[in-house]
Amino acid sequence: MKQHSRKQPMFLAFITFLAVTLHQSFAATDVPPTAAAPQTTALPPVPPARPERGNYTVTNGNGTVCLMARMGLQLNIRFSSASLNNTVQDVLNLQPNVTKSSGSCDSDSATLLLMAEEKTNLTFLFSLNATSSKYHLSGVTLSAAWPDMSEPFSASNSSLDYLRGTLGRSYMCREEQTLAVAVNFSLNTFQLQVQPFGLTGDQFGAAEECQLDEDDMLIPIIVGTALASLVLIVLVAYLIGRKRSHAGYQTI
Repeated sequence: MKQHSRKQPMFLAFITFLAVTLHQSFAATDVPPTAAAPQTTALPPVPPARPERGNYTVTNGNGTVCLMARMGLQLNIRFSSASLNNTVQDVLNLQPNVTKSSGSCDSDSATLLLMAEEKTNLTFLFSLNATSSKYHLSGVTLSAAWPDMSEPFSASNSSLDYLRGTLGRSYMCREEQTLAVAVNFSLNTFQLQVQPFGLTGDQFGAAEECQLDEDDMLIPIIVGTALASLVLIVLVAYLIGRKRSHAGYQTI
């Protein structure tokens, strides 16, 4: 009887421990798992459509047009975003209907200033070498204050060598060009024609086309020449084969 009385409390304690353990296990399984916070990924901006071509002019003091430009412009800017608290890349088309042009012309330099929405000011500086009668785009400056910018944006480069032309002639490039200006800014041009010096009235001089346009015209010529050569080779091979066949008949 004594042995039975000792074992009973131990058995009851074991049963109690087992019940408590099972209860805690079931309670843990009933608690729904904590839902993981959804992750958001910032998608790159969708590039806008091809920009509209604008007509921009600069007149001198007596009202004579001294610089003309026709082009579609697209700005590629990397800036610090206030809402995302991060550096972002954005692309903006310059809209001609809300863009005003001004500038100045000197004997060896000409400036075109474009003022658009969101305090976007784009300046082109052209330089002329009087000795060689050659001009080029030597400088581009951009300043902007878009709503999402954490601070006003500014980029400038005065040692460029783009859009090279001859005095009295216009520079033309129908294909899209990318002009690298700074590490955080590049400019895309579309259907561009510009003449900063030697204008006669309000008409462009004879156009000097860019290398991209010349390459684009060269490809069909190369393809056509290759096809013509292939046709000639096939024709010669056919005539040689036919001549040999005819000689065989005469031998027989």
